[in-house]
Amino acid sequence: MIYRLGVDGGGTKTEAILLDQGGMVVASRTGPGCNPSLAGPEGAKAVFAEVVKSLLAPFPCSDPDFSIETTLMCMAGNPAFWQEFADSLTTFGKVNVVTDAIPVLQLAAGSGPGIVLHAGTGSFVAARTADSAEVHYAGGLGWKFGDPGSGYDIGRRAVVRGLLELQGWRHPSGIGKFLQEQTGITEGQAISRFYYNDSASNPKIAQLAAGVLALAAGGDAAARDLVNTSVMDLLDLAHAVAAKLFPKHKLREIPAGLSGPILTHPFVVETLTASSALPLKPLTAGPIEGVRQLLAS
Repeated sequence: MIYRLGVDGGGTKTEAILLDQGGMVVASRTGPGCNPSLAGPEGAKAVFAEVVKSLLAPFPCSDPDFSIETTLMCMAGNPAFWQEFADSLTTFGKVNVVTDAIPVLQLAAGSGPGIVLHAGTGSFVAARTADSAEVHYAGGLGWKFGDPGSGYDIGRRAVVRGLLELQGWRHPSGIGKFLQEQTGITEGQAISRFYYNDSASNPKIAQLAAGVLALAAGGDAAARDLVNTSVMDLLDLAHAVAAKLFPKHKLREIPAGLSGPILTHPFVVETLTASSALPLKPLTAGPIEGVRQLLAS
């Protein structure tokens, strides 16, 4: 049989699916994130290879009737890195490499004009106009330069707030205690050393976002302010993108989606929808569904 392979490779996780000729998903696998900026070049390649190997393991790849005609790679990180890697692949049919913005924009606007805000470990804004098939990408600068609204940005802000609380320079909130619980350390300087000395600290910092969101939803004022500041910076970027790409349209006329576990959190949805005229719609499906739709079409 002839199949199509799709991969969504982000900073948090890597998902792969195999579609049959009818567009049905016949297998799926999930693994760790494979963004080379976080996992490193070799680590990213290794994760991709392991997830795909696991996906294809049940299928008789040696069978002459088994073939993959198309592979779609929707990847976070340096596009040139992934294109070079894709060029080295064999037995994967025609391999197309696009950014991880494409699947979520598909979910938000289909093949038409629209805009999507996405936040996972990192964040970005992607948009397409009615005049061009080109996808415009904004943000996605990575943890060193700041991805507002992302898991890493919220986690980083939480560490800063928690450490200042433990130093006695900020009013105590749930964040300081939460930071102690997550690290198992009570003293501020020791917590700081914990993160600075850990080579895998970036994912751990990003993972703090879920707890901070829970605190915000529970009414913790410091957590609410922290989350609001982070996600509003991403919304400001989206407004700037919309103003430049859709100058003749009112914001409410532009299809707009919110993607990822942070931006679809009820507390964040309430914050963003109250602050924007964009018709922000939380996307209930994950990016891999966007990959499936693109492959099926």
